[in-house]
Amino acid sequence: MDKDLMIDLKDIVIRRDERNILSISAQIPRQGITAVIGPNGSGKTTLLKLLHGAMEADSGIYQPGSADLESALVLHHTPLIKASVRTNMAIVKDSIGKHKITESDIDEALALVGLTHLQNQSALKLSAGERQRLSLARAKCQRPKMILLDEPTANLDPSTTEQVETIIQQMADDGCGVIFTSHHLGQVQELADQVIFLNEGVCLEACRTEDFFVRPQTEQAKKFIARELGWK
Repeated sequence: MDKDLMIDLKDIVIRRDERNILSISAQIPRQGITAVIGPNGSGKTTLLKLLHGAMEADSGIYQPGSADLESALVLHHTPLIKASVRTNMAIVKDSIGKHKITESDIDEALALVGLTHLQNQSALKLSAGERQRLSLARAKCQRPKMILLDEPTANLDPSTTEQVETIIQQMADDGCGVIFTSHHLGQVQELADQVIFLNEGVCLEACRTEDFFVRPQTEQAKKFIARELGWK
């Protein structure tokens, strides 16, 4: 693949309290869907924050490709204000300087996530799934080239999970790169084109999703897959 279409991480190390919490060398496509997986505490959220620019590496080289990586980060618990859904959407107008966000942009984003009918309702009265869809709509309004999602379907029921997965796929189909973390390997198999596998802060595998599940290269990956999918 054209190197301009790849995020290149070379010998990246992030340390906290004299301990490496992330060590990675990998290439991540700027388009399509990449899943970041691994046990709790393996560095998944740290990687998203690095890519977003919310954290800096202590060493190594981060090359985003042909241009700056304009990204939107949706963490597991995105704060909402005590106001209507539409007002919560309008907040991004003040936080984004590069793109002018219009009312029609907000209308389009709300329609994408199926919240148009709730735009005048208090955001704090939304269900967990509706809140997550609102967070995705706010991210969409920022017109990112890459959207970074931390456990986007955690604690959601199967129906709502399917709705969020459909939105993620649609964003990718519209040309926005997606990188998401997940503990649901069935979801990863269904959505992701590529997998980044982290274990104890170290990137052990970065490959096509099919290759990861059919031909994992490390014992840690084999054990993780077997445990999470209940294989004997």
